[in-house]
Amino acid sequence: MAEVILMPRLSDTMTEGVIAAWHKNVGDAVKKGDLLAEIETDKATMELESYQDGILLHIGTPKGGKLQVNDLLAIFGKAGEDISALLAQHAGGNAAPAAVSAPAPETAQAPVATSSAPAMDVSSMEEVVLMPRLSDTMTEGVIAGWHKKVGDTVKKGEVLADIETDKATMELESYKDGVLLYQGAQPGEKILVNDLLCIIGKEGLDVNAIVQAVKASGGSAPAAAAPAPAATAPASAPVAAPQVQSETVVNEGRILASPLAKKIAGEKGIDLRYVKGTGDNGRITKNDVDAYVPTAAAPAPQAAKSATPIAAAPAGQVSFEDVPVSQMRKTIARRLSESLFTAPHFYLTMSIDMDAAVAARAKINEVAPVKISFNDMVLKATAMALKQHPKVNSSWLGDSIRYNHHINIGVAVAVEDGLLVPVVRFADTKSLSQIGAEVKEYAQKAKDKKLQPADWEGSTFTISNLGMYGIDQFTAIINPPDSCILAVGGISQVPVVKNGQVVPGNIMKVTLSCDHRSVDGATGAAFLQTLKSLLEEPLRMLV
Repeated sequence: MAEVILMPRLSDTMTEGVIAAWHKNVGDAVKKGDLLAEIETDKATMELESYQDGILLHIGTPKGGKLQVNDLLAIFGKAGEDISALLAQHAGGNAAPAAVSAPAPETAQAPVATSSAPAMDVSSMEEVVLMPRLSDTMTEGVIAGWHKKVGDTVKKGEVLADIETDKATMELESYKDGVLLYQGAQPGEKILVNDLLCIIGKEGLDVNAIVQAVKASGGSAPAAAAPAPAATAPASAPVAAPQVQSETVVNEGRILASPLAKKIAGEKGIDLRYVKGTGDNGRITKNDVDAYVPTAAAPAPQAAKSATPIAAAPAGQVSFEDVPVSQMRKTIARRLSESLFTAPHFYLTMSIDMDAAVAARAKINEVAPVKISFNDMVLKATAMALKQHPKVNSSWLGDSIRYNHHINIGVAVAVEDGLLVPVVRFADTKSLSQIGAEVKEYAQKAKDKKLQPADWEGSTFTISNLGMYGIDQFTAIINPPDSCILAVGGISQVPVVKNGQVVPGNIMKVTLSCDHRSVDGATGAAFLQTLKSLLEEPLRMLV
């Protein structure tokens, strides 16, 4: 009997997933444990293994397509088994809207699409690749770059494209051999999860028919307009379009370029948006930058036109640039807005004498296998303080408060597009050297966009440190579902009174943001007192 596989929830915040790649095609025999597909969530791309033996009879969405959690992902069974009843049972989620919207944009072709390619059949087209949901909060992806061009031969496992999500830029691999016949979007353009990403098949395949079938199945396929202009525009101006592109911006959105090419371009003052890349997937290389000659002819006429009224022009001009919001930035905006306007925040600030910590760190680093930072010391002291104040190590669940017995501390790490919060697990059981090594590893992985969901999920408390930027004191927004976050400022030399004398001292200010639904002021204050005592007597952390 055929069995249905639904889109699993691969992270705590996942609501939908994008099929980054299928490793099996319809009709393939699948064994338990075989890699079935790669699913992109808002956090990362994860491998989905088959949990049973059978024949893959149906694919719920092609590569690049979006599926909500618990939507139909695949059907397994015996070869030739009738699955029409299962398809009809699970067609209610997306098929109905598709059937309604399909006739609207196309009156002439709608009957053909309806009769030859009904909604339930589109997902079984193995040539169609939809935008996968690569993370739990992902709703759309940006094509950072294509590694293959239309007409190129593609082999299973080769990188097709780089897709930028709200968390990272991930490589999308081909799950089959064939020829790349169609690209649903150009570099820098956005595609919604489950919209048409590309088509891979044999030469001579009717691409237009597939595009229309995808439209009829409910995929908006915004990029389907790409081939359409080619079909309708030749009568008007087939040559004008490429000329405009070549004389203006070549690269939009995220620009793929080698580090050396970026360095040379920066030194020469070359805007990489105007440089055409000849590397894989249009990547700009050193040779492309060296060979680039600015096309002064294009901007010159505009300058000439504006040259006449220069005398009357105002001294200054309003200038700005609208940058599309990345997936990561959208997720940060949504989650932190929910936190700030849902959880009643209150803030507690305390000054800590770091003289002893400064001296202890210097001594420890003389013998430690891994050099530790002040942030590592704060993290260790925080873990020990949480052990003594479990009410701070909690989460508000609405009808209950969860007091966590384990201590997993999230460490906010700044990356180019925003910030990530990898988690040091069971921090209270680890030495300073172990904590230091782990934090350094996470920071590097975050910058390289190689963090996986297991690296950032499951925090019970969060630390955000801006002291290295010269910030003395700040307040942070709580990272759900934690009840508290500790904002750590820098160590400043200020006059302090000791034994009746004014002497220079190393002072660090920390601010604890608390969710008043689960943590009271006295509870937070007691936690800070313990944290202060540990940092002012760091030898207690080594016992």
